[in-house]
Amino acid sequence: MSPSPTRKRGIHATLRQLRVFETVARHGSFTRAAEELHLSQPTVSMQVKQLTEAVDQPLLVTSGRRVQLTELGEELYRTARDMFGLWERFEMNADNMRGLRKGCLRLSCVTTAKYFVPRLLGPFCERHPGIDIRLEICNRDGIVERLARNDDDLYIMSVPPRHLDIASHPFLDNPMVAVAPAGHPLVGRGPITLARLGEQRILSRERGSGSRMAIERHFREHGVDFTPKMEIGSTEAIKQAVIAGLGVTLMPLHALLMDPMTGQLAMLDVETLPITGAWFAVHPGNRRLSIVAQAFLDYLLAEGAELMRQFEQHAIAASGPVVAPAGQFSGGSQ
Repeated sequence: MSPSPTRKRGIHATLRQLRVFETVARHGSFTRAAEELHLSQPTVSMQVKQLTEAVDQPLLVTSGRRVQLTELGEELYRTARDMFGLWERFEMNADNMRGLRKGCLRLSCVTTAKYFVPRLLGPFCERHPGIDIRLEICNRDGIVERLARNDDDLYIMSVPPRHLDIASHPFLDNPMVAVAPAGHPLVGRGPITLARLGEQRILSRERGSGSRMAIERHFREHGVDFTPKMEIGSTEAIKQAVIAGLGVTLMPLHALLMDPMTGQLAMLDVETLPITGAWFAVHPGNRRLSIVAQAFLDYLLAEGAELMRQFEQHAIAASGPVVAPAGQFSGGSQ
């Protein structure tokens, strides 16, 4: 009697280990993976170490703070991406079968949108208490990266990328206004020219941000030089710098009204302002939305602007006249 064939030993890896490895490989960083997964860095390192031991071959090579994949690591990364893509499709089908009773909405937004997106999520979650929300907030470059990888269902941004196959839906006006500390000599004067504003010490978001791109385009169209004196990586930090007297800035109106810092900031009355624009809900053009994502998109398109108008009117009433100079803003997005 011939002996039975030796059973091939399998690789015993958990879904958690694969998820952690995929995130580390995607970011090329243990630190960024830990931030995304809301885990400690030692936990992330341990999960990858256990997976490497299970495979019994190196998957990653550390070079300084960056992580590079070995040839086998590249193969495992592609495999993990395919696996999780299949699982996400299953989750979407399961959500569709459950309707809006249960499900998950994966949403990403640029940092400036953090001032209003949670407010718009509130009424939606009240109507659909069984829906879980995963909200990621990062700069525009990060949002574009997530969009290219199909990480989320919907993406909120002001300048959709042109190099990707996407569908973009404008759902809310995004006027940009000039803001100064309340005691600035130009407050209450005006309208001043855009050129006069350009002579001020301007604080700006970093290159590549949606706000910066809109401002540069506006100044260029009006033949005015735009040379910021300081670049700061978040709108919140810019507000604090303006209050400290470091200069003036231009920012989305929503960022001012939703957190006006009453009595410390004031809008300047400037010719050609506000800069007109829109907020967009974006998703990959070749991807069918889940029933949950489609419901949220429909909600934004039907009710988002009116809800924001109500929020802003309340904010104006609470913040007082220093926020909005007469003649520049009449209350809410139109």
